[in-house]
Parts: sequence; C-alpha cells; structure tokens
Amino acid sequence: MLSQMRLGKNVLRSLHTPLRAMSTQKLTEATINQKVLGAEYAVRGAIVLRGMQHEEALAKGEKRPFTKMVFCNVGNPQQLNQKPITFFRQLLALMDYPELIDNPPSVFPKDVVERARKIRARAPGGTGAYSESKGLKVLREDVVKFIETRDGVKADVEKIFLTDGASQGVNVALTLLIRDSNDSIMIPIPQYPLYTATIALLGGHYSPYYLNEENGWSMDISELERSAAQAKKDGKKLRALAVINPGNPTGQCLDEANMKEVVKFCEREGMVLLADEVYQQNVYGEGNTSMGLYDKDLRKSHGFISFRKVVADLKSSCQLMSFHSVSKGVVGECGRRGGYLELENIDPGVADQVLKLFSIGLCSNISGQVMVGAMVNPPKPGDESYELFKSEFDALYDSLKRRSQKLSKALNAMPNVSCTSIDGALYAFPSVHLPPKAVAAAEAKKMVPDAFFCMELLDATGICVVPGSGFKQKEGTFHFRTTFLPPEAEFDGVIERMSAFTKEFMAKYA
Repeated sequence: MLSQMRLGKNVLRSLHTPLRAMSTQKLTEATINQKVLGAEYAVRGAIVLRGMQHEEALAKGEKRPFTKMVFCNVGNPQQLNQKPITFFRQLLALMDYPELIDNPPSVFPKDVVERARKIRARAPGGTGAYSESKGLKVLREDVVKFIETRDGVKADVEKIFLTDGASQGVNVALTLLIRDSNDSIMIPIPQYPLYTATIALLGGHYSPYYLNEENGWSMDISELERSAAQAKKDGKKLRALAVINPGNPTGQCLDEANMKEVVKFCEREGMVLLADEVYQQNVYGEGNTSMGLYDKDLRKSHGFISFRKVVADLKSSCQLMSFHSVSKGVVGECGRRGGYLELENIDPGVADQVLKLFSIGLCSNISGQVMVGAMVNPPKPGDESYELFKSEFDALYDSLKRRSQKLSKALNAMPNVSCTSIDGALYAFPSVHLPPKAVAAAEAKKMVPDAFFCMELLDATGICVVPGSGFKQKEGTFHFRTTFLPPEAEFDGVIERMSAFTKEFMAKYA
C-alpha cells in the first residue's frame, strides 16, 4: 500500500513537472545533424541568392546597372527560354489528360496518340498512380532498346531503375557504398557538388583526383593511382570511382583508350565505377549529328562512347552503375525530374538492396518516367511527328554547338582569362588569373577570390555564374563556371557585358 502511495505521488509529481523541462532541446543549427552543415552546394549558393534578390528588385521597379538577370549558374535550359520539344509535351499532355487519347484533337499526330495509348494500356492508373518501384516496365523496355542501339550490347530490363533525375540514382549508389568515414569515393576535381555534398551527408570521405587542365581537362591514370595510393596510406577503403563524361563543369569528352584504362583501373582496385553520363547528347566534335545515339546507321556520326560499351567490349567484370537524365542533352526538361540508373556486373544481392532503397520511396514520379521513355525512344522516320521533332532537335543541338564555340572564343579574348575547348556538356570552366590587388580585396571582404570576382560580375552586369571554388580546384588557381544557355539572339549581348566587365575589373586591380 505504501509503495502504491509512493508511486501515486511520483505520478502526480511528474504531471506537475513543467513541460519545458521534459521537452527535447530546441532545434537550432547547433542541434541539427551536423553533416547537413558540412554539405555545400555552390550551384545554388550565396551568389545565386544575391541574383534572386536583384531579380525581385527589378520586378519592383528598383534600379540596377542592368535591366535583366541572366542566370548562367545552372544547366536549366527552359529557365533561359529554350523552347520545349513539341513531341514531348504532346505525349505528356495526353498522359495527363487521358480522355483525349480516345478522341484526340487534330493537333496530336497519330504516332503520339498511339504512344500514349500503348503506355496507358500498361499503366492503368496513368500519371496519377504509383508504378512498380523500378518504374513502369513499358518505359524501361524503351531504355533497354536505346542502350542496345547506342552500344551494340544486350541490356536487361530488370537492371534498369527509373529515377527522379540522375541525382536520385547517384544518391542511391552512394548510400549503398558508404558505410562510415573510412569509406572513400574517388571524385574528379573539378567536380559537380552533388558528389561532395552527398558524401558529406552520408558521413563518408572523398579522395580527389585532379583533371589535367593543361591537356584539356584530361583524366590521367597516373593521377588516379596517386589518389588511390594516398587514400590507402590514410587508412581509407576505396569504394568507387566517379567519372563525369562529358565533363561537368569542364566540358571535356574522354576518348575510348582513356576509358579502357579507367575500366581496367577499377577492375584492379575492386571499385565500383560510377558513370555520370547525363550530357551524352551534348558532344560537339567535328561531324557530329544530333540523332547519332538513336540510329544504328548514324551511330558513328555521334562521338559519345558509354562506359557500358567499354565494359562490354573488354569483357570486363568491372562493377558499373550508369546514370542518365532528361534534364540535359537537347531535351532540357529539368523540372520533370526524370532519369535512369543501369546496373552491370553488380551482385544480385546488392541489386535487391537497390530495389529496397527505391521501394522506400515507392517510385519515381510518373511524368518523369514518361519523359525518360520519350527521350530514349523519339519518333522514327515515317512517323507523323518525325519531321517536326527532327527539325526542333537539330535546331537546338546546332545552336548549342554554335554557342559553345562562340563562348570559348570570347573567353579566350578576355584579359587574364583562358578557356580550354568546350567539347561537350553545357558549360565553360575558364581559368581567371586574378591580380594580387583583387585577391587582397577579396580577402578584405572575407571572400574566396573567385567568388569575389563572380559577385562583382553579378552586381555590375546581372550575369550569375558559379565560382570555381564551389567545384573544388587546384590550390592557387581560380575559375568560374558558366553555361552557354542564354538564347542565341541574346547571346552576343551577354558575352559583351561579361567582356566589358572583365576588362574593367582587371584594369581596376592591375
């Protein structure tokens, strides 16, 4: 009885305890997961936020030294008024409004209607229902045919996972690979910040290997070996090698001989090869054609070579995870968040765990899945929509190629700026030789020197680019990354503003 009375008193005492004393600590920057604070993503960093403030000010009628913001910080083509390709939007419209499939207006070509009908028949819930976790099989089958046409290999539909952009695939791969802080991922420097940010969030380690700027940002095997040796010396376990080809932010394209060396290196080291190939459509070499990835007869007219093909040609046991996306290339449908991950030479038990990770998120968004299917399986000659599709596709590809060449030439004409040839992707990554006075001015403002240059460029011209420090770079060098996505009709004006600013900046701090 006495013990019951004591228990009752304790219960009453607890009921009268102030809630504040019982609650957990308030959520602040100091109490959140500190790995989040360690993750950095310069593509959407402080300079971009300043640019957005300028844009809002202009919209309110406030004065700036410029009348329009130009966001060259991210490969987001339609933000810069790239026109969507008609075939893609027609297919998406029918999928989102399926009543039109059975009674389509005349604006919809027959092959688009038939494509929507085919997908709908194997996706009864349409774009509003979950699919299986790997993605709709009817669309994964299209990916298989694309890979087989592109590479001349046999692909497996069960090794294809449709993703919310390539980023989700990279995140899944790194989640599988990183167990603790001793696990290291080899990444290129310069790199796309997705890799360092995700590795930081997962509590892993990265081992940098430096691309050779003097040789067109080439990938030297001796540098891979140096990086691997250093990681081992530091007690790290090498888990994977990430390769971005064509390069982001550097715009280089690897040749087949180099790729074979990379595959053999990964095989020797027992590492997974992470092949980030989202810019495979953006190869601008002499004689390249826009449709070379889709037609066996035209295949030699497109310079892209996939690691999937190299692994198959070598009959290699290299463990490979390949990524592609609808955001880049000529498609430019960033907001659709569509992509795919392909596994090759991956242990079946590991593949099961990949499926589990996708199952936790149920499935990728269905509109993005439809876009992947449309990207890898565009209209064919003889289809009603083919001629319009090809004319739009060719026009975009040719325009990107012209702009890449024009930007490279213009950058090399600017004082204290040099830029390697832009062979692929959507970016230039010029080196900027900043005068000592500019470096001192940056330090006085507690800024990294190339970030200081980019912020000054933004405030003076409204052109938003990303400092090279956000992508990592060799000690003592400075760069910035810019897209060449502004509309061709406005492109000369953007280049002129950038050139005039650079000339004034260099004179000011000479």
